[in-house]
Amino acid sequence: MTTPRPIADLTADEARRIALRAQGFLGAPDRRSGVRGILRHLGAIQLDTISVLARSHELVPYARLGAVGRKTVEDAYWQDAHSFEYWSHAACILPIEEWPHFAFRRRAYRNRPHWNHELPDGTYDQVIKQLRSEGPLTATELGGAKRTSDWWDWSGSKVAVERALMYGEVVCVERRGWKRLYDLAERAVPEELLHDELDDTECLRRLVGLAGRSLGVGTRADIADYHRLKGEQVDAVIADSGLVPVSVEGWGKPAWADPAALETPPRGRHRTTLLSPFDSLIWERARTERIFGFTHRLEAYVPKQKRVYGYFAMPVLAGGRLVGRVDPAREGRTLVAKQVTLDGPKAVPAVAQALAEAATWVDSTNVRVERVDAPELREPLAKELARLLG
Repeated sequence: MTTPRPIADLTADEARRIALRAQGFLGAPDRRSGVRGILRHLGAIQLDTISVLARSHELVPYARLGAVGRKTVEDAYWQDAHSFEYWSHAACILPIEEWPHFAFRRRAYRNRPHWNHELPDGTYDQVIKQLRSEGPLTATELGGAKRTSDWWDWSGSKVAVERALMYGEVVCVERRGWKRLYDLAERAVPEELLHDELDDTECLRRLVGLAGRSLGVGTRADIADYHRLKGEQVDAVIADSGLVPVSVEGWGKPAWADPAALETPPRGRHRTTLLSPFDSLIWERARTERIFGFTHRLEAYVPKQKRVYGYFAMPVLAGGRLVGRVDPAREGRTLVAKQVTLDGPKAVPAVAQALAEAATWVDSTNVRVERVDAPELREPLAKELARLLG
C-alpha cells in the first residue's frame, strides 16, 4: 500500500496529548454520559478474570471518572441491552450499536474449518432449544461448564454455547459471578440491529474508523491491534475510513489521525490514576513504549521468581506521563502496595494520590506500603499517604 502524503506533522508531545484526550485522560470527563459514555467513546472495554483491586472492566471507567460506584458500573454495562460481549481486542464489552459491524467476524467463525474443541452431535441444537425455552442461562445451567476440573476440558454444552456465541446466534447478556449469562440474540439484540447485512468491507471501514478515533492518532499496527484486525484488512479500507495521514516526530512509521483530534490542541486537566494493565491506553506494548517511553508487561502469568514489577502491576498515570507502577493487594480494609516502582522522587505525590483515591474507591481505610524499588522513597511515600488519608 502506498501511504499518501501527510496532511500534518505532529511533534511527539502533540501525539501523546492527542492520544490522552482520545482515551479520556485529558480534559474534563463527560460525567453526564457516565460509564456508558466511556464505553461508546472507547468502543471496547476488555474483560479479564483477574481481580485484585477490582476487575479490569471496572477499573477502566474508574480511571477516567474517579470513584464511580461498582454496581453503577455493572448496571451501566448490562441493563437495557446497552452492550454485548464479543471478541474484539480480546473478550470485550462493546456498545450494542456496533453489533452489525462485527458481522465480518461472525461470518469468519461460521466458515472456520477447524476448532480446538469437538462439538458432540446434536448438542448445539439442544443448547439453542434449551435457551429458547428457559433462557437466559449460564453454562452450568445448560448442563455443566466442564467435564473435569481441568480449565480447558469443556463440556459439550459449554462448547456448543461458546460456538453459538461466536456465530452470533447467542449473546452474553451479563456476567454473573464472572460466569457468562447466555441468551438468544433474537431476544437480546434490538431488532433494528440484529442483522449481518453489512459486507466485510463496510464492517472493517467502520471498525478502523472507530479505532482511529479512540486512539486519536496511531500507526497501522496500532489501529489493527485495537479490534485485532489484520494489517491487510486495515490497508484495504483506511483510505475510506475518515482518518487522515499524518507524520509523528520519532515514530519512524506512517500514522493516521482522527481529523477532529487535529482541529483543536488538547488542553485541560490531567487525570492522576492507577491503570489496569488491560486499559486500552496501554494495550499495545510497542505503542506504549513509543508514546510514553514506558515498558509495560503483565507478569501475572510469569513465574513468581521471574517477576520484576509484580503479579498485577498497575501503571500510574500523572500529568500525562506514566510515572511508576504499583502491584496491589487487599487485606480486609487495607489496600496493600506490595511493590511500588517510582520514576524518581517527583513521582511520590502522584503515586500517593493514585493510591489514596483507589483505597477510597474500594472502601479501604488505609494503605500499607511494603516494598519500594528505591528504598529511600518508602518513607516519603508513606508520609504523603498518611497526609492524604488523614
